Amino acid sequence: MPTSLCSSSSWFFQFVVTLLCSFNFALAGDPYIFYDWTVSYINASPLGVKQKVIGINGQFPGPILNVTTNWNVVVNVRNHLDEPLLITWAGVQHRKNSWQDGVSGTNCPIPAGWNWTYDFQVKDQIGSFFYFPSLNLQRASGGYGGIIINNREVIALPFLLPDGDITIFISDWYKKSHKELRKDVEDGKDLGVPDGVVVNGLGPFRFDQSLVSDGLPFLVVNVEPGKTYRFRVHNVGISTSLNFRIQNHNLLLVETEGSYTVQQNYSNMDIHVGQSYSFLVTMDQNAASDYYIVASPRFVNSSSWDRVTGVAILHYSNSQGPASGPLPDPPNAFDTYFSMNQARSIRWNVSAGAARPNPQGSFKYGQITVTDVYVIVNRPAELIHNKWRTTLNGISYLPPATPLKLAQQFKIPGAYKLDFPKRMMDRPPKLDTSLINGTYRGFMEIIFQNNDPTVQNYHLDGYAFFVVGMDFGVWTENSRGTYNKWDGVARCTTQVFPRAWTAILISLDNTGIWNLRAENLNSWYLGQEVYISVVNPEPDQAETALPENAIYCGVLSSLQKHQAQRVKFSGTPSTLYSRSILIILIILSAVFIG
Repeated sequence: MPTSLCSSSSWFFQFVVTLLCSFNFALAGDPYIFYDWTVSYINASPLGVKQKVIGINGQFPGPILNVTTNWNVVVNVRNHLDEPLLITWAGVQHRKNSWQDGVSGTNCPIPAGWNWTYDFQVKDQIGSFFYFPSLNLQRASGGYGGIIINNREVIALPFLLPDGDITIFISDWYKKSHKELRKDVEDGKDLGVPDGVVVNGLGPFRFDQSLVSDGLPFLVVNVEPGKTYRFRVHNVGISTSLNFRIQNHNLLLVETEGSYTVQQNYSNMDIHVGQSYSFLVTMDQNAASDYYIVASPRFVNSSSWDRVTGVAILHYSNSQGPASGPLPDPPNAFDTYFSMNQARSIRWNVSAGAARPNPQGSFKYGQITVTDVYVIVNRPAELIHNKWRTTLNGISYLPPATPLKLAQQFKIPGAYKLDFPKRMMDRPPKLDTSLINGTYRGFMEIIFQNNDPTVQNYHLDGYAFFVVGMDFGVWTENSRGTYNKWDGVARCTTQVFPRAWTAILISLDNTGIWNLRAENLNSWYLGQEVYISVVNPEPDQAETALPENAIYCGVLSSLQKHQAQRVKFSGTPSTLYSRSILIILIILSAVFIG
């Protein structure tokens, strides 16, 4: 009679096979990767003045989360700050698992001194993204890091494999802490001119002795002549659009936020708050000197902004000397038309495969009938009940004590309303917990109308949307005639220029509650966000259940277990390491039995 693999009479073999059975998850299905992160304040001097920044495992910026399509990611986060914390994974879609989204509408915050384990899959995605702390303007003090989702080996890149991969974070920066900035925003104060622009958390190279102090640490990117590198550039800032450029080098755009693009060369690129781009840069210049890497502010009109420029150094291994002379010229500071035309030029590569082998363009978004239309109008900060607030369609989001996703799970009455207006209402602005009621498998059109005098940027969790149109003035029904219905790029963050509109299309196939927010931190903090609820009316076995380690708060606080019972993965080996151990044990068992 055949013997089951898990019931051998040999004690040693039985021991090995028991391990094999218990580690079955590591030998079948998609791989797992494990991270242990401690989030804490560390001392740094980004602009020459010592201040506390938010670091991860003592690093600022934090570590790169480097994974491959469909991998399972487990991140154990210890909160060593002095206030609650959530980490959000901007651009990761968390297919049917908004429990892992890390925003106030889906998760109770991780209290100071606690840890919590995120467990999610990067299902059917590739590309360049970043994570950051999502509460209370904490991103203004750091806590951010990169996310790289690589192609599976079976799907070719639409370009030759680069010789190296370089992640760049650009950001406006203040010497004030996020707590001080938060108080200013609450008091209705303008954030004012930043103290500088940092590149990977470091101040500018001293390109101008009258503007930059001596002795500031700056970033040096070391490269080899003749080689091509992939630069993944993220604007992780507070509210400033930045123009990115590398002196005498072309930027070949190949990807943005999970979509491969039509490959085009740019001499510079406007990167707005929350946006991410991938460029291929070939080291094809002579090495007479180093070269400037520059991130400078856009659409500003004061001489006090002249000193607010981030400068790093591109250093060839055979360079003959330091960079010198003037910085490469930016576009005209006030030319929003240049920036809009540049944004319109970014197109989806419809023939390239990405997370799946079929071409990106096989999804014919322009042929799908729209089921819901929302025209979302913002307004600058105004007083509501004697507090400064920002609004979308006249509503400033009021976070409930119990997160929306938990309230939905436990059917808590009155926690929220599914009545977010489709148009701006003729009524006074108000505070409310009002959600967009999305139709599962519907196709939604959202038009963002920006009445603010500055660029505003909007991000949607859980989805990539198609940017199909943008223009100055007020959107009308006739504006649809200008839409790009073939190769508008799919991404998760879009800019809306001052006194202008941007239109996006979304296929609502991802159940959950998903955050739609202003990426400008001051606008977001004062209430410029809304959640989209997408519910499958039929039982959906694919939707992830409430995690066993869920933290409870609000009206559900009594359900919270003692913190010692929370799930921990500290010290857990990666899948590949687990497989290696098992292979060794199996070989040993064969020798022992033989």
